[in-house]
Amino acid sequence: MKKNKQTVDGILLFAICALLIIGVIMVYSASAAWGEYRFSDPFHFAKRQMLFAGAGCVGMLLMMRFGYWQWRNYVLTTLLVCFALLVLVLIPGVGLIRGGAQSWIGVGAFSIQPSEFMKLGMILFLAHWLATNQQKVSHFRTGMLPLLAIIFTAFALIMLQPDLGTGAVMVATSFIMLFIAGAKKAHFAWLGTIGAAGFVGLIASAPYRIDRITSFFDPWNDPLGSGFQIIQSLYAIGPGGLFGMGFGESRQKYFYLPEPQTDFIFAVIAEEGGFIAGVFVILLFAVIMWRGLRTALLAPDLFGTLLAVGIIGMLFVQVMINIGVVIGLFPVTGITLPLLSYGGSSLTLMLVALGILLNISAHTRVT
Repeated sequence: MKKNKQTVDGILLFAICALLIIGVIMVYSASAAWGEYRFSDPFHFAKRQMLFAGAGCVGMLLMMRFGYWQWRNYVLTTLLVCFALLVLVLIPGVGLIRGGAQSWIGVGAFSIQPSEFMKLGMILFLAHWLATNQQKVSHFRTGMLPLLAIIFTAFALIMLQPDLGTGAVMVATSFIMLFIAGAKKAHFAWLGTIGAAGFVGLIASAPYRIDRITSFFDPWNDPLGSGFQIIQSLYAIGPGGLFGMGFGESRQKYFYLPEPQTDFIFAVIAEEGGFIAGVFVILLFAVIMWRGLRTALLAPDLFGTLLAVGIIGMLFVQVMINIGVVIGLFPVTGITLPLLSYGGSSLTLMLVALGILLNISAHTRVT
Protein backbone atom coordinates (compact mmCIF):
# COMPACT_ATOMS: atom_id res chain seq x y z
CA MET A 1 0.00 0.00 0.00
CA LYS A 2 1.33 3.43 -0.93
CA LYS A 3 1.31 6.04 1.80
CA ASN A 4 -0.33 9.35 1.16
CA LYS A 5 0.39 12.76 2.67
CA GLN A 6 -2.59 12.97 5.01
CA THR A 7 -2.08 13.65 8.70
CA VAL A 8 -3.76 11.96 11.62
CA ASP A 9 -7.23 13.05 12.71
CA GLY A 10 -6.55 16.08 14.93
CA ILE A 11 -9.98 15.99 16.58
CA LEU A 12 -9.51 12.34 17.52
CA LEU A 13 -6.02 13.01 18.88
CA PHE A 14 -7.26 15.99 20.92
CA ALA A 15 -10.05 13.96 22.56
CA ILE A 16 -7.63 11.16 23.45
CA CYS A 17 -5.10 13.57 24.99
CA ALA A 18 -7.81 15.48 26.86
CA LEU A 19 -9.12 12.30 28.49
CA LEU A 20 -5.59 11.16 29.31
CA ILE A 21 -4.80 14.45 31.08
CA ILE A 22 -8.09 14.36 32.97
CA GLY A 23 -7.31 10.79 33.95
CA VAL A 24 -3.92 11.61 35.47
CA ILE A 25 -5.40 14.53 37.42
CA MET A 26 -8.36 12.52 38.69
CA VAL A 27 -6.22 9.50 39.61
CA TYR A 28 -4.28 11.82 41.91
CA SER A 29 -7.45 13.26 43.44
CA ALA A 30 -9.09 9.85 43.87
CA SER A 31 -6.03 8.05 45.23
CA ALA A 32 -4.23 10.61 47.41
CA ALA A 33 -5.76 9.32 50.65
CA TRP A 34 -5.09 5.69 49.72
CA GLY A 35 -1.53 6.53 48.69
CA GLU A 36 -0.87 8.33 51.98
CA TYR A 37 -2.38 5.48 54.00
CA ARG A 38 -0.72 2.56 52.21
CA PHE A 39 2.57 4.04 50.96
CA SER A 40 3.00 7.29 52.93
CA ASP A 41 2.96 9.09 49.60
CA PRO A 42 -0.21 10.82 48.33
CA PHE A 43 1.34 10.94 44.84
CA HIS A 44 2.11 7.20 44.69
CA PHE A 45 -0.64 6.24 42.25
CA ALA A 46 -0.45 9.51 40.28
CA LYS A 47 3.28 9.08 39.65
CA ARG A 48 2.78 5.52 38.45
CA GLN A 49 -0.14 6.62 36.29
CA MET A 50 2.07 9.26 34.65
CA LEU A 51 4.67 6.57 34.02
CA PHE A 52 2.07 4.27 32.45
CA ALA A 53 0.66 7.17 30.43
CA GLY A 54 4.16 8.07 29.24
CA ALA A 55 4.84 4.50 28.13
CA GLY A 56 1.45 4.38 26.45
CA CYS A 57 2.05 7.66 24.65
CA VAL A 58 5.37 6.35 23.33
CA GLY A 59 3.53 3.26 22.09
CA MET A 60 0.79 5.41 20.57
CA LEU A 61 3.33 7.62 18.76
CA LEU A 62 5.13 4.56 17.40
CA MET A 63 1.85 3.07 16.16
CA MET A 64 0.94 6.39 14.53
CA ARG A 65 4.10 6.07 12.42
CA PHE A 66 3.79 2.32 11.76
CA GLY A 67 1.62 1.58 8.72
CA TYR A 68 -1.44 -0.26 10.05
CA TRP A 69 -1.44 -2.64 7.06
CA GLN A 70 1.96 -3.99 8.15
CA TRP A 71 0.25 -5.64 11.13
CA ARG A 72 -1.08 -8.23 8.70
CA ASN A 73 2.41 -9.76 8.64
CA TYR A 74 2.41 -10.27 12.41
CA VAL A 75 -1.18 -11.10 13.39
CA LEU A 76 -0.62 -14.84 13.80
CA THR A 77 2.58 -14.37 15.81
CA THR A 78 0.84 -11.76 17.97
CA LEU A 79 -2.11 -14.06 18.64
CA LEU A 80 0.15 -17.01 19.55
CA VAL A 81 2.15 -14.82 21.96
CA CYS A 82 -1.10 -13.66 23.58
CA PHE A 83 -2.23 -17.27 24.02
CA ALA A 84 1.16 -18.19 25.47
CA LEU A 85 0.85 -15.37 28.02
CA LEU A 86 -2.66 -16.53 28.98
CA VAL A 87 -1.28 -20.00 29.68
CA LEU A 88 1.80 -18.65 31.47
CA VAL A 89 -0.24 -16.55 33.89
CA LEU A 90 -2.07 -19.68 35.09
CA ILE A 91 1.16 -21.39 36.20
CA PRO A 92 1.51 -21.26 40.01
CA GLY A 93 4.42 -19.06 40.99
CA VAL A 94 4.33 -17.15 37.71
CA GLY A 95 0.87 -15.61 37.81
CA LEU A 96 0.21 -13.10 40.59
CA ILE A 97 -3.05 -13.25 42.52
CA ARG A 98 -4.82 -9.95 43.22
CA GLY A 99 -8.39 -9.58 44.33
CA GLY A 100 -8.95 -13.31 43.99
CA ALA A 101 -7.85 -13.46 40.33
CA GLN A 102 -4.56 -14.85 39.01
CA SER A 103 -4.41 -12.35 36.14
CA TRP A 104 -0.96 -10.70 36.33
CA ILE A 105 2.63 -11.63 35.53
CA GLY A 106 5.26 -9.78 37.54
CA VAL A 107 7.98 -7.95 35.62
CA GLY A 108 10.36 -6.33 38.09
CA ALA A 109 8.49 -3.76 40.15
CA PHE A 110 5.62 -3.81 37.66
CA SER A 111 3.22 -6.38 36.27
CA ILE A 112 1.41 -7.06 33.02
CA GLN A 113 -2.10 -8.39 32.47
CA PRO A 114 -2.12 -10.90 29.57
CA SER A 115 -5.87 -10.66 29.06
CA GLU A 116 -5.44 -7.01 28.03
CA PHE A 117 -2.95 -8.08 25.36
CA MET A 118 -5.40 -10.70 24.13
CA LYS A 119 -8.12 -8.11 23.51
CA LEU A 120 -5.91 -6.26 21.04
CA GLY A 121 -4.37 -9.45 19.65
CA MET A 122 -7.83 -10.85 18.88
CA ILE A 123 -8.89 -7.63 17.14
CA LEU A 124 -5.81 -7.73 14.90
CA PHE A 125 -6.32 -11.41 14.06
CA LEU A 126 -10.04 -11.10 13.31
CA ALA A 127 -9.53 -7.99 11.17
CA HIS A 128 -6.94 -9.85 9.07
CA TRP A 129 -8.89 -13.12 8.79
CA LEU A 130 -12.22 -11.45 8.00
CA ALA A 131 -10.62 -9.15 5.41
CA THR A 132 -8.98 -12.13 3.73
CA ASN A 133 -11.95 -14.51 3.96
CA GLN A 134 -14.95 -12.20 3.85
CA GLN A 135 -16.90 -14.58 1.63
CA LYS A 136 -16.66 -17.32 4.28
CA VAL A 137 -18.05 -15.39 7.23
CA SER A 138 -21.67 -16.01 6.21
CA HIS A 139 -21.07 -19.78 6.30
CA PHE A 140 -21.15 -21.21 9.79
CA ARG A 141 -19.01 -24.33 9.37
CA THR A 142 -16.18 -22.85 7.31
CA GLY A 143 -16.40 -19.28 8.55
CA MET A 144 -17.93 -18.70 11.96
CA LEU A 145 -17.07 -22.00 13.64
CA PRO A 146 -13.25 -21.79 13.37
CA LEU A 147 -13.33 -18.19 14.60
CA LEU A 148 -15.66 -19.03 17.47
CA ALA A 149 -13.32 -21.84 18.50
CA ILE A 150 -10.42 -19.39 18.75
CA ILE A 151 -12.49 -16.69 20.50
CA PHE A 152 -13.92 -19.03 23.11
CA THR A 153 -10.61 -20.79 23.71
CA ALA A 154 -9.20 -17.40 24.66
CA PHE A 155 -12.30 -16.70 26.73
CA ALA A 156 -11.93 -20.02 28.56
CA LEU A 157 -8.30 -19.25 29.45
CA ILE A 158 -9.31 -15.81 30.74
CA MET A 159 -12.10 -17.38 32.80
CA LEU A 160 -9.61 -19.76 34.44
CA GLN A 161 -8.01 -16.72 36.11
CA PRO A 162 -11.00 -15.83 36.54
CA ASP A 163 -11.75 -12.48 34.84
CA LEU A 164 -15.30 -12.40 33.51
CA GLY A 165 -15.26 -8.67 32.78
CA THR A 166 -12.24 -8.68 30.45
CA GLY A 167 -13.41 -11.90 28.81
CA ALA A 168 -16.84 -10.40 28.16
CA VAL A 169 -15.29 -7.29 26.57
CA MET A 170 -13.16 -9.46 24.25
CA VAL A 171 -16.12 -11.60 23.19
CA ALA A 172 -18.44 -8.61 22.69
CA THR A 173 -15.81 -6.81 20.59
CA SER A 174 -15.27 -9.94 18.50
CA PHE A 175 -18.99 -10.28 17.85
CA ILE A 176 -19.22 -6.64 16.76
CA MET A 177 -16.48 -7.30 14.21
CA LEU A 178 -18.17 -10.48 12.98
CA PHE A 179 -21.46 -8.64 12.56
CA ILE A 180 -19.88 -5.78 10.61
CA ALA A 181 -18.01 -8.30 8.42
CA GLY A 182 -21.30 -9.84 7.31
CA ALA A 183 -22.09 -12.76 9.61
CA LYS A 184 -25.71 -13.91 9.36
CA LYS A 185 -28.22 -12.64 11.91
CA ALA A 186 -29.56 -16.18 12.32
CA HIS A 187 -26.14 -17.32 13.53
CA PHE A 188 -26.10 -14.52 16.10
CA ALA A 189 -29.57 -15.52 17.28
CA TRP A 190 -28.38 -19.06 18.01
CA LEU A 191 -25.16 -17.81 19.55
CA GLY A 192 -27.11 -15.35 21.70
CA THR A 193 -29.29 -18.13 23.06
CA ILE A 194 -26.34 -20.39 23.80
CA GLY A 195 -24.34 -17.48 25.18
CA ALA A 196 -27.13 -16.43 27.54
CA ALA A 197 -27.36 -19.98 28.88
CA GLY A 198 -23.58 -20.12 29.29
CA PHE A 199 -23.53 -16.73 31.01
CA VAL A 200 -26.13 -17.90 33.50
CA GLY A 201 -24.04 -21.01 34.12
CA LEU A 202 -20.91 -18.94 34.76
CA ILE A 203 -22.79 -16.77 37.24
CA ALA A 204 -24.30 -19.77 39.00
CA SER A 205 -20.89 -21.47 39.25
CA ALA A 206 -19.44 -18.73 41.47
CA PRO A 207 -21.23 -17.53 44.64
CA TYR A 208 -19.61 -14.07 44.48
CA ARG A 209 -21.13 -13.53 41.02
CA ILE A 210 -24.56 -14.46 42.34
CA ASP A 211 -24.03 -11.95 45.14
CA ARG A 212 -23.20 -9.26 42.57
CA ILE A 213 -26.41 -9.97 40.65
CA THR A 214 -28.60 -9.93 43.76
CA SER A 215 -26.92 -6.76 45.03
CA PHE A 216 -27.53 -5.16 41.64
CA PHE A 217 -31.29 -5.55 42.09
CA ASP A 218 -31.25 -4.59 45.77
CA PRO A 219 -27.88 -3.31 47.02
CA TRP A 220 -29.40 -2.25 50.37
CA ASN A 221 -30.18 -5.89 51.13
CA ASP A 222 -26.48 -6.30 51.99
CA PRO A 223 -25.16 -2.74 52.40
CA LEU A 224 -21.90 -3.76 54.08
CA GLY A 225 -21.22 -6.69 51.77
CA SER A 226 -22.04 -7.26 48.11
CA GLY A 227 -24.01 -4.01 47.83
CA PHE A 228 -21.33 -1.82 49.41
CA GLN A 229 -19.59 -0.65 46.21
CA ILE A 230 -22.67 0.43 44.30
CA ILE A 231 -24.18 2.16 47.34
CA GLN A 232 -21.00 4.16 47.92
CA SER A 233 -20.84 4.99 44.22
CA LEU A 234 -24.37 6.38 44.27
CA TYR A 235 -23.58 8.29 47.46
CA ALA A 236 -20.72 9.91 45.54
CA ILE A 237 -22.71 10.80 42.42
CA GLY A 238 -25.79 12.16 44.22
CA PRO A 239 -24.16 14.97 46.25
CA GLY A 240 -22.17 16.06 43.19
CA GLY A 241 -25.23 17.81 41.83
CA LEU A 242 -24.83 20.01 38.78
CA PHE A 243 -21.39 21.55 39.39
CA GLY A 244 -19.85 19.18 41.95
CA MET A 245 -18.22 19.67 45.32
CA GLY A 246 -14.96 20.97 43.87
CA PHE A 247 -11.66 19.35 42.91
CA GLY A 248 -10.23 17.30 45.77
CA GLU A 249 -13.41 17.61 47.84
CA SER A 250 -14.80 14.11 47.35
CA ARG A 251 -15.85 12.43 50.58
CA GLN A 252 -16.42 8.92 49.23
CA LYS A 253 -12.79 8.52 48.19
CA TYR A 254 -11.82 8.51 51.87
CA PHE A 255 -11.98 4.73 52.28
CA TYR A 256 -15.65 4.37 51.34
CA LEU A 257 -15.21 3.56 47.66
CA PRO A 258 -12.79 0.61 47.43
CA GLU A 259 -9.86 1.58 45.16
CA PRO A 260 -11.62 4.71 43.82
CA GLN A 261 -8.82 5.35 41.32
CA THR A 262 -9.69 2.26 39.28
CA ASP A 263 -13.20 0.95 38.51
CA PHE A 264 -15.10 3.77 40.24
CA ILE A 265 -13.11 6.80 39.14
CA PHE A 266 -16.15 8.11 37.25
CA ALA A 267 -18.00 8.32 40.58
CA VAL A 268 -15.25 10.60 41.94
CA ILE A 269 -15.38 12.71 38.77
CA ALA A 270 -19.15 13.11 39.18
CA GLU A 271 -18.82 13.91 42.88
CA GLU A 272 -16.12 16.56 42.45
CA GLY A 273 -17.16 17.93 39.05
CA GLY A 274 -20.87 17.23 39.12
CA PHE A 275 -23.19 16.47 36.23
CA ILE A 276 -21.29 18.91 34.02
CA ALA A 277 -17.98 17.08 34.42
CA GLY A 278 -19.62 13.69 33.91
CA VAL A 279 -21.29 14.84 30.68
CA PHE A 280 -18.05 16.44 29.48
CA VAL A 281 -16.16 13.16 29.92
CA ILE A 282 -18.89 11.21 28.13
CA LEU A 283 -18.84 13.75 25.28
CA LEU A 284 -15.09 13.27 24.88
CA PHE A 285 -15.63 9.52 24.59
CA ALA A 286 -18.42 10.21 22.09
CA VAL A 287 -16.01 12.31 20.01
CA ILE A 288 -13.51 9.42 19.93
CA MET A 289 -16.23 7.02 18.84
CA TRP A 290 -17.55 9.44 16.19
CA ARG A 291 -14.12 10.06 14.68
CA GLY A 292 -13.26 6.37 15.00
CA LEU A 293 -16.39 5.34 13.09
CA ARG A 294 -15.62 8.00 10.48
CA THR A 295 -12.14 6.52 10.16
CA ALA A 296 -13.65 3.04 9.70
CA LEU A 297 -16.03 4.26 6.99
CA LEU A 298 -13.29 6.07 5.08
CA ALA A 299 -10.50 3.50 5.53
CA PRO A 300 -8.82 2.58 2.24
CA ASP A 301 -9.28 -1.17 2.66
CA LEU A 302 -11.42 -3.72 4.50
CA PHE A 303 -8.65 -4.59 6.94
CA GLY A 304 -8.43 -0.95 8.04
CA THR A 305 -12.21 -0.74 8.36
CA LEU A 306 -12.47 -3.86 10.52
CA LEU A 307 -9.45 -2.90 12.61
CA ALA A 308 -10.96 0.53 13.34
CA VAL A 309 -14.33 -1.05 14.15
CA GLY A 310 -12.67 -3.47 16.57
CA ILE A 311 -10.75 -0.76 18.42
CA ILE A 312 -13.78 1.52 18.69
CA GLY A 313 -15.98 -1.44 19.62
CA MET A 314 -13.62 -2.39 22.46
CA LEU A 315 -13.60 1.20 23.73
CA PHE A 316 -17.39 1.51 23.50
CA VAL A 317 -18.06 -1.75 25.35
CA GLN A 318 -15.69 -0.84 28.19
CA VAL A 319 -17.05 2.69 28.58
CA MET A 320 -20.65 1.50 28.49
CA ILE A 321 -20.09 -1.23 31.07
CA ASN A 322 -17.92 0.83 33.43
CA ILE A 323 -20.18 3.88 33.54
CA GLY A 324 -23.23 1.61 33.63
CA VAL A 325 -21.82 -0.10 36.75
CA VAL A 326 -20.98 3.21 38.43
CA ILE A 327 -24.50 4.63 37.98
CA GLY A 328 -26.20 1.34 38.90
CA LEU A 329 -27.35 0.12 35.46
CA PHE A 330 -25.16 -3.02 35.46
CA PRO A 331 -23.82 -5.38 38.15
CA VAL A 332 -20.25 -4.78 39.35
CA THR A 333 -17.83 -6.32 36.84
CA GLY A 334 -14.35 -4.93 37.59
CA ILE A 335 -13.82 -3.24 34.20
CA THR A 336 -11.71 -0.07 34.13
CA LEU A 337 -12.72 3.17 32.39
CA PRO A 338 -10.42 3.61 29.36
CA LEU A 339 -7.83 6.42 29.58
CA LEU A 340 -9.12 7.52 33.00
CA SER A 341 -8.76 4.62 35.44
CA TYR A 342 -5.47 3.81 37.11
CA GLY A 343 -3.76 0.86 35.48
CA GLY A 344 -0.67 -0.29 33.64
CA SER A 345 -1.55 -2.85 30.97
CA SER A 346 -5.07 -1.52 30.41
CA LEU A 347 -3.93 2.09 29.87
CA THR A 348 -0.84 1.27 27.84
CA LEU A 349 -2.57 -1.21 25.55
CA MET A 350 -5.52 1.13 24.99
CA LEU A 351 -3.16 3.93 23.92
CA VAL A 352 -1.34 1.54 21.58
CA ALA A 353 -4.69 0.52 20.06
CA LEU A 354 -5.69 4.16 19.64
CA GLY A 355 -2.31 4.82 18.01
CA ILE A 356 -3.22 2.20 15.39
CA LEU A 357 -6.59 3.92 14.93
CA LEU A 358 -4.84 7.26 14.45
CA ASN A 359 -2.60 5.72 11.81
CA ILE A 360 -5.65 4.45 9.93
CA SER A 361 -7.12 7.96 10.15
CA ALA A 362 -4.02 9.31 8.40
CA HIS A 363 -4.74 7.11 5.39
CA THR A 364 -8.46 7.62 5.04
CA ARG A 365 -9.97 8.65 1.71
CA VAL A 366 -10.32 12.40 1.30
CA THR A 367 -13.95 13.54 1.30
